[in-house]
Amino acid sequence: MRTGEEHRQVTRGIARDVWGRLICDEEGLTTAGMAVALLLVLALVFSSAQVYRVNAAAADIQEVADAAALAAENPVAEFMVAVRLCDAVVLSLSLLGAVTYGAGVVALCVPPTASVGARLVELGSKILDARSAFAERAARGLNRLQAALPFLAAANAAAVGAANQGGASGGGYLTAAMLVPSKGVDITVGVDAAAGVLRESMEGNSGALERAAAAAEQAAREAQEAKERAFERDCGAHPGYCLYERANHLAALDESLNPLYRSVDAWSFAVPLKRARAYYVQRLAQERPATDDVEEQARSALRKLFYRFAADELARGYVIETDDSFDAFFPRLPRNTDEMRQTALYRMVAFPITEGEQRAMHAWSGCPGAAEAVGMGSAADWEAGEFSLCPACEFTSSSLGSVASASTAIENGFEYHYAAIAQAADEYRSAKERLAPELEAAKGAAGDLIGKCAEAARSAGAYRIKAAPPGYRGAVSLVVSTGSVAADKGFESLFVVGGMTLGSRAAVSGSTLLEDPSPEGQTVITALLDSFGQDAGAAVGAARIVLDAWSGLLRVYGKGQEALTGAVEATASSVPLVSASGLGSWAAGALQGAFSSAGLQPARLNALRPVLVNSVHVVAEGEGRFSATYRSVREQALRFSSPAADLFSSVALELEAEALDAVAAGERGIEVARIELPVGGVSIPVIVALPPSLGEGARSLVERCFDAVGSLYGEATEVIRPWQ
Repeated sequence: MRTGEEHRQVTRGIARDVWGRLICDEEGLTTAGMAVALLLVLALVFSSAQVYRVNAAAADIQEVADAAALAAENPVAEFMVAVRLCDAVVLSLSLLGAVTYGAGVVALCVPPTASVGARLVELGSKILDARSAFAERAARGLNRLQAALPFLAAANAAAVGAANQGGASGGGYLTAAMLVPSKGVDITVGVDAAAGVLRESMEGNSGALERAAAAAEQAAREAQEAKERAFERDCGAHPGYCLYERANHLAALDESLNPLYRSVDAWSFAVPLKRARAYYVQRLAQERPATDDVEEQARSALRKLFYRFAADELARGYVIETDDSFDAFFPRLPRNTDEMRQTALYRMVAFPITEGEQRAMHAWSGCPGAAEAVGMGSAADWEAGEFSLCPACEFTSSSLGSVASASTAIENGFEYHYAAIAQAADEYRSAKERLAPELEAAKGAAGDLIGKCAEAARSAGAYRIKAAPPGYRGAVSLVVSTGSVAADKGFESLFVVGGMTLGSRAAVSGSTLLEDPSPEGQTVITALLDSFGQDAGAAVGAARIVLDAWSGLLRVYGKGQEALTGAVEATASSVPLVSASGLGSWAAGALQGAFSSAGLQPARLNALRPVLVNSVHVVAEGEGRFSATYRSVREQALRFSSPAADLFSSVALELEAEALDAVAAGERGIEVARIELPVGGVSIPVIVALPPSLGEGARSLVERCFDAVGSLYGEATEVIRPWQ
């Protein structure tokens, strides 16, 4: 390769040759003006190229400064992803504790699942403990990480300078970066008072709720069993003996008066009462003696009397039933003489009395011995007076008392089933009366606890992780060139002065974080949260309920109330709610209703991206030493336009002192915290990976960058590029 001197000699030779040809052209065209014009053109060409080269060198260093500023803000953007992730976990665990408690309340309302409910209550307390422990660990881990952000930013910026060594203008770059503000606000978590109140209430009242629910369930079960027995005796046993079958067989009742029900759920106690009323009216209308003998006619007369009495009695019956109460009166029909004495039938004046040699009472007026009756009497009169037995009808008070005896005592008798239904109605009413206060007590206790669960969910919005880390306002990068490059390198000629070098160059750039409305940010957070909700293992029972609930609640961070409502509904439906009292279904509905009004709004999950801004806008937001020094130096530079007010030498010490003080991070990712649930063996670390620039020698590289920036002094006599 030729040396610079050789190039200059060649150039001079060419110039002499051109000049000689112009002056001594044998064709006779020699003009001094043309020679000057050619020289001027050549001078302008070489000068313009040199100016372009100088400007390109200046542009190169500004591009490096811009890239360094963006790189410095990248760790801050990643840090905010970690903050949002930890915040989402804390929120989901707060909600999970409240929802688990609520599911425990629902399960306690169903005695068969009371053990699951007790376990859920226990897990609710443990989840809130795990939430608090995670929040405290996350706050400590994030504080350590944000303390390292200035160094991470400086390392990233230094790596950008190192990656641009040997550019088009030659030499290399050393880059220093500073975050604004240089120190973040300490991350702390407060006290969740509502969760404390909920815990105390659950621990103090869950036992009482379990006992009240058990008592209510027992009463409800007894009521249900009584109703099922009545249903079987009325029509459930069809086609076997039952009230429906007997009414159809004995009275041929029309279907409209004798309906058949297939399910106890559609049946009520009013059905057999109406059926019995229609039956006795029909039997009274249809009653005829089977034969013409006196005994059969006497029995037929007594049956008519009994049917009339039964129809009148049942007309007084009633059934009044609502969702919360039951009252019924099934008039009792006598099964024997003793029971008859307690009814109006005993005092019914319906029997002819004859006087003669012997005083007698007859079964009906058609009795052959009652032709000369002098009056009428009752079964009570018969027992109170002295009557002789009629040889024809042989009437006594027992004759009347035994009319329904057989049909009440045997399975194929209508009265047999009616009596069983009347008894079941009394038992049903008694159980319902016991159920009402127990159910009210259980609903009161459960409703109070569910309300506190919902209040804890609403207050979860205050127990969060929020951060204002170093650099949340922006970053400023300072770049200087290294080495010296000959000013005429590549342009050696008579038109460019030799022996000069391009001096040290410097540039400043600023960046800040801007929210990107694209769905990428939400996608990243959602993907991370989804990975947490997976792999629940072979958990069953209460553990399965909790893990499924957490999987749904992790989505609340991004979707708000909609996801909370869906998670609560899914959790409530996972608790077996089959119970006689219906308390479990009521509690599940109350739980869903309470949480549906929590009003949780989704978090802002837009991605934070570094963007270039004027550095003055960044430092204007800072209040630290660096920002104050930067503003002061800038004002001096604007006033004096002199290199004596050198920005780089004035602020470099501030940069180095504040950034290197934060060097505590290693070369591996930092575990901010670890999620540990008390079920399913869930233990998930939250790790923030450090940038590749933080490798071996990163600290020494950063130190060299700051040293180089601090030792730079302007070489020109005036500021060429004004501040913007």
